[in-house]
Order: sequence, then structure tokens, then C-alpha cells
Amino acid sequence: MARTREFDTEAAVGRAMELFWTRGYEATSVRDLTRELGIGQGSLYAAFGGKEGLYQAALTHYRTTLAAAALRTLEEGTDARSVIRSLLVERVRIAVEGGGRGCLAVNAACERLPESPEVRRAVRDMQDASRDALAEVLRAARERGEIEPRHDPRTLAAYLVTFLNGLLVSAKVTPDTRALEPLVEVALVALG
Repeated sequence: MARTREFDTEAAVGRAMELFWTRGYEATSVRDLTRELGIGQGSLYAAFGGKEGLYQAALTHYRTTLAAAALRTLEEGTDARSVIRSLLVERVRIAVEGGGRGCLAVNAACERLPESPEVRRAVRDMQDASRDALAEVLRAARERGEIEPRHDPRTLAAYLVTFLNGLLVSAKVTPDTRALEPLVEVALVALG
């Protein structure tokens, strides 16, 4: 008979996500994780297969909670520039928190690639979801005449995702919204 898990898996993954986000994968030890989660090493390995498995679970948790919530904000307005500006500014504000902890997905790409195909797949899935959601907003905006008809929504969306990645890395170096938020206005000029 299988043993019943003695901790809340989702809550544990959420706490692990915060720890990985703040410290990074390499600087977070199994001991750090068991202490933060309040579980033994055997429980961690039984539930997640080890530190790497817990890291993957943390990336999935990030994608399904914070990243998904950010994309839902694109559905909350009809003016493409406003909703895209709000998305980018909010991402900057989150990235500068904690002294500039950045974005967990971008941090994962910077720290774990090219060695980890699992991380590559997880980050690519998040970026594809962002690009697809932005392309849909831009496609509708082009139909309403809000952006130049010569622009390809998918190319513009890919540009905005790439711009955001750079902005989130910059937030780690310069965790100052006053320095970073004006750059959002520069990026929005690309919409025409």
C-alpha cells in the first residue's frame, strides 16, 4: 500500500518556486529546499524525484499561475497599446521586486541553457504562449486599424517577447522601474 503524502504538494511547489526564483537553481541546495518546505529529503525525492524534478514542477507552477495570469490581462481591454503597455509594465514591476529577482523563466534560460532540454522546452512553451496571446491582440488591433496594416502581428508579437526578455534581464542588473518603464514606450513605437 502506497504511503499517503504528508504535505501539500502544491503549496510546497509554490514555496520552492519562490526559493528558486530568488536564488536560482545552482545556489539552491536540497537542504535549502527541505528546510523551506518543511519536509525530509526522502519525501522530496519520493514526490519529485529530486531537485531537478522539483525545479521542473516550480517552472510549471510559474507558467500555470503567474505567467497565465499575466496573459489573461491581455483579454481585459480593447485598446491593444494599453493592454500591452500594462502587461510589460507589470512584468517590469514584478521583476524588480526583491532587489531584482527578474523573471523565473528568463532566469532559467540564462542559468540552465543549453544544458537542460527540459528547461528549454518549458521556457519555449511559456514564450510561445506569450507570443500567441500577443499576436491575437495585435491581429484584432490591426483589423480595428489601431496598428499599421503593414505589420505582421506574429512578427510584432515575437519582437515584443524578445524585448520583454531583455527588459527582464535588465531588471536584474538595474532593479529600478523609473529606468526601465520608459523603455516600454520606445518598444510600443514599433506598433506604428
